[in-house]
Amino acid sequence: MFLRGIEAHGRHGVFEAERREGQRFIVDVDWWLYRPAATDDMRDTVCYKAIFDIVVALIVGEPWRLIETFAARIATKLLESFPAIAALNVTVHKPDAPIGGRFADVGVSLFRRRSDA
Repeated sequence: MFLRGIEAHGRHGVFEAERREGQRFIVDVDWWLYRPAATDDMRDTVCYKAIFDIVVALIVGEPWRLIETFAARIATKLLESFPAIAALNVTVHKPDAPIGGRFADVGVSLFRRRSDA
């Protein structure tokens, strides 16, 4: 399952201006379930809206200096919140990063798996 392009304004970054003014962040989440399509029961899956709400709250919430740390926080929160998720991949895009030149995108992706998955 996946939800891509979750966008909100956050204040993550190393530079003071990034933390003061903030910028756009875009997050993609792919997740694998323990029992995909095994039943038609909502307890065996994950609601897209719930993923969206958690990710947006984290984007606009506590600022992190490194997007690597931010991505790890998203992954941890989603695994804590949804027991049906066996593994997930989180990508954080920072398309307006203060690099000082033209670029299409910059970001980080990380994969997490439960120990029992």
